[in-house]
Amino acid sequence: MGTAPIAIALDSREIEVLREWVAQTREIASTLKIGLETFYRHGEQAIHLVRESGCDLFLDVKLHDIPNTVAGAAAALARYSPKYLTVHASGGPEMVRAACVALPETFVTAVTVLTSLDDQTLREVGICTPAQETVVRQAASAVEAGARAIVCSPHEVGRVRSEVGGDIVLITPGVRPAGTSADDQKRVMTPVQALTAGADLLVIGRPITGAANIYSAALAIAREIDPI
Repeated sequence: MGTAPIAIALDSREIEVLREWVAQTREIASTLKIGLETFYRHGEQAIHLVRESGCDLFLDVKLHDIPNTVAGAAAALARYSPKYLTVHASGGPEMVRAACVALPETFVTAVTVLTSLDDQTLREVGICTPAQETVVRQAASAVEAGARAIVCSPHEVGRVRSEVGGDIVLITPGVRPAGTSADDQKRVMTPVQALTAGADLLVIGRPITGAANIYSAALAIAREIDPI
């Protein structure tokens, strides 16, 4: 079966918990994702765990600032050699381009509309186009600026794939196995549905890390994606 196209979201307050999650999933998932909470709490300790695991490092810090600041921040993160580094597509093409120039070996990954947002919430913050339209527009702009990966919900992945072509890595959070809680995600699909729609990498956190048996939960999803 090999490693599955899953990025385990490593979000915990305790470094020992993270160490156990890595140990339980390193032979199943291709990628381990360090988000804001873990990066701010554990920094290089957490990154060292991922690097030791042999999995790809997905550094999900969502840079969003003026281009010069983002360029400096991206250059500072180069020492970790992440495979993926996220920036907010809404920061504009010059900001995305600045990150790409600073980290030419990394898949600068543009985050479009967060999966916790829906059309109503977008209207509340002044974005009048529907989520799908906004995502496709932001994805196209970011790829034009040099982004090599896009984060979007599985509901937009098909349209984004048509827009940006086959060479761009499409990463989808908001993935939940059938029968599990959507938690705070609003635009969700099952793993198989997301991959069928055109996703390359699935971000999965609580359905695995919140399970009583983390290894079994990860393995079940991997087998659902690629039955033996």
